[in-house]
Amino acid sequence: MLKVLIVEDEEIIRKGLVHTLDWLSMGCVIVGDAEDGFEGLRLFEEHRPDLVITDIMMPRMNGIEMLEKMTNRYPFHSVILTSYTEFEYAQQAISLRVSEYLLKPVNEAKLLKIIEAVKSEVNQEKALGDIAEKVKQNSEFDLAELDVYMSADNGVNYYVGEAIKRIQTHYQRKISVESIAQELGISPSYLSRKFRETTSQTFLDILNKYRVQKAVELLHTQKYRMNEISDKTGFSEYKHFCSVFKKYTRMSPSDFQKAGNWVMVKSCAHETEKDD
Repeated sequence: MLKVLIVEDEEIIRKGLVHTLDWLSMGCVIVGDAEDGFEGLRLFEEHRPDLVITDIMMPRMNGIEMLEKMTNRYPFHSVILTSYTEFEYAQQAISLRVSEYLLKPVNEAKLLKIIEAVKSEVNQEKALGDIAEKVKQNSEFDLAELDVYMSADNGVNYYVGEAIKRIQTHYQRKISVESIAQELGISPSYLSRKFRETTSQTFLDILNKYRVQKAVELLHTQKYRMNEISDKTGFSEYKHFCSVFKKYTRMSPSDFQKAGNWVMVKSCAHETEKDD
């Protein structure tokens, strides 16, 4: 069930939303309703809803301020309730993740369409979380984003940092530790050694894993053919793409897609291999 929180200061609208709509048939449960943003924030912390439906203009704390305070606490979706006179303001005033704007009075068919879309996203997010947790529990993997190496207080060797930046920006192209070392004016052996010291991985291993991560993201869109994904992620040929992909996911790209394994492989296993 999708957990829904409704925040609206006009009681007739709020109670109408809570009691007149058939939430159960929509696969939802109302976990709370509030008349202002202050109370809405308290209920948000208490019930951790999947969806927050809120008005903008409310006493004590308006809807925009409330959503701003909710943001980054944990994932949720939001729908803004607005009138024709407030609609332009609603769009301009908010830079938060808003699933949709609903004009008052609420159109039930439009609301149902929004809820179906949110449910689909929530289910997908939960599936991603479950898969990621399984991968984390697999001793063969040690999940770590490349950005971790780039944090200001990490003391990363300058040349290693530059190499990582090039992986992130040029992974679609043909790049190697030799070409990057030449560009930076250092020896390939020095860069390879420092790279391994910093990441516990070879340059090639991290490059391939980053490419696999990007391939998974493209698979998720379901917009591209397998050979197109291979080209877009920098693999020299489709057969090589399949081989590398299977090495890190234990599945072929097509089987991975069929299984719905949309985990973003932002990982670098603490296993080593020689640069090719």
